[in-house]
Amino acid sequence: MILHRIQQAHGDDRGGVTVFVAVCVFALIGIIGVAVDGGSKMRTTERADYIAGEAARAGGQAIDPADAISGTAITVDPQAAAAAAQAYLSSAGATGTVSVSGDGKTLNVTVTGSYDTKFLSVAGIGSLSVTGHGKATLLHGVTAPEGN
Repeated sequence: MILHRIQQAHGDDRGGVTVFVAVCVFALIGIIGVAVDGGSKMRTTERADYIAGEAARAGGQAIDPADAISGTAITVDPQAAAAAAQAYLSSAGATGTVSVSGDGKTLNVTVTGSYDTKFLSVAGIGSLSVTGHGKATLLHGVTAPEGN
């Protein structure tokens, strides 16, 4: 009888721990999801940067032979450089854009893609966009880079 009166005085809290545990588990899964998917997005971005840099280097190998042989300038052939960079991108399974500066000495490559989330898809975030950038500048010289 006394036990019954004490329970009535303090209220009935049966099931309260279950709700607390459910909220905590949901929050922990969210934190783990942000950590896993955030880290994976960073790795995907690093890979996109690497691919963009290598594509820019590949395009930088397409120098204009007429100007180089005559010694008038060391520049890239814009069409050949863009084609070489795009060929590298396609061999790496990436898509992106290639631009050559007006003086023909700098190539800029931008790789675009996405990362499909693993945990955050439960929260309605199915994919995250990823962009990588690479740049190559032509330098020449025997002991130190020379300018034109």
